[in-house]
Formats: sequence, C-alpha cells, structure tokens
Amino acid sequence: MRAVAVIPARYASTRFPGKPLAAETGKLLIQHVYERAAEAPSIEQVIVATDDERIVEAVESFGGEVAMTRSDHASGTERVAEVAATLRCDIVVNLQGDEPEIDPAYLDRLVALLTNDPAAEIATLACPFTASAADPAATSAVKVVNDIRGRALYFSRSLIPFAQPNRPAAAVEHAASPLLHLGLYAYRRDVLLDLARLAPTPLEQSESLEQLRWLEHGRVITVAVVDRATVGIDTPEDYAAFVKRCRRTAGVN
Repeated sequence: MRAVAVIPARYASTRFPGKPLAAETGKLLIQHVYERAAEAPSIEQVIVATDDERIVEAVESFGGEVAMTRSDHASGTERVAEVAATLRCDIVVNLQGDEPEIDPAYLDRLVALLTNDPAAEIATLACPFTASAADPAATSAVKVVNDIRGRALYFSRSLIPFAQPNRPAAAVEHAASPLLHLGLYAYRRDVLLDLARLAPTPLEQSESLEQLRWLEHGRVITVAVVDRATVGIDTPEDYAAFVKRCRRTAGVN
C-alpha cells in the first residue's frame, strides 16, 4: 500500500504564533517534523499542508514539498483531506507540525495497523500514563478505552475507565489502567475523504474531541499501545526545552 504523510501547519497559534518557523536549533521547526517523517520506511511522500505563504516559502527553502490549502478549514483533518483528494495513495498519515521528535517507527506502526487489518479504517496510538509526563486527571490529557481487539470504544477528557474504590488487591492487579491517547492518525484515503464531510456530533461537541464524531458514525478506529508518549511543542516554553535537548544532543551548551 502507498502511504503519504501530510503535515498540517498553521502560522496563527494562540499560545505560540509563528511556531512552524521557529529556528533556534538552526532548522525550522516544520523542517524537523518533515525530516523525521521522511525517515519512516513506509512513507513514500511527505507534504506540508498550509494556508500561509510564509510557511510555503519556508518549506520550499529546505526543499520540502508543500501544498497550499483553503483558509476556512475547521480542523487539521479537513486540511489534510483537501490535500489527500489530490493524491494517488492508499493510506494518509496525519502528523501534526509540532512533533519534531516523533519516532519514525510510530508512523510505520500506523501504516502497519491499516495494512494488516482490512477492517480497520483509522489507526492511532496510545501509551500508558506511566510512559508520559501527563496527569491522568487533567482534562488536556485525552484518554482512550479499547476493546479486546485493540479498537477504540471511547475517548474522553475525563478519567476513564473508572476505578472502583476499596478493590481487593487481585482486582487492582488485573484492572484496566488509563491510556493516554496520542494525537497521531492514519486513515484509508477514501475514509478520510468521507470523514471530512461529516457534520459535528453530540459527543464530539460535549468532549471537544473530533475522533468521537468518527465513532458516532460507526467508523472503526484501531489503537496500538506504544512504549512512550510523543512530545509536542505547544508553547514557547516547550520549544525552549526542545532547543536545549537539541543542543545537548549536539554537544553544544
């Protein structure tokens, strides 16, 4: 199957305006993401999707492929779908433009989930909270509950599954633990184009989680549990920490 990674990137950001063009490491942030995606053996093409000429120029400056999209998209999924409509491929990976340290193996894992399971329409990842810095009780940390086949039953900002108090030790040992959802997706191309046409749904609006729209419409989301969380860049403070890690790796103080 032919897989393409599309990286939605916006210039405007409430917490970090101009984030894709930050370049204190000597490379643009969007370039870091692009190059990591290109390292995944299963990805045959990488495209940045944006509605901003500054990002177009930046991506072209390092030889990357970029597609100009409409500016009225309500989500990154819609922006990725606009690009996917022009592509000849089987699988589209949606990689956020603020994941400069994404493990390329995670992208390969997503592609494999769809390749190996003909019934799966969408693939995503999760990890144990013990493998992240996230607080399970935080509403910003999205939780996912899977069935025994590894397919998503529900996503929530609330702490799920509920842990019964005063449980016997044996019950605690075998109880399901919360899983942190990682915002990384792969879709079958035709499924992605259908998703972009769906209207918002009640559960989606209640939790402010787009993936619930897909579940409410009966789409099959398969979830792989990986060893550790990805580290995204949401704020200037996150970026400063990333710059320090880069300099430490390069042996620069």
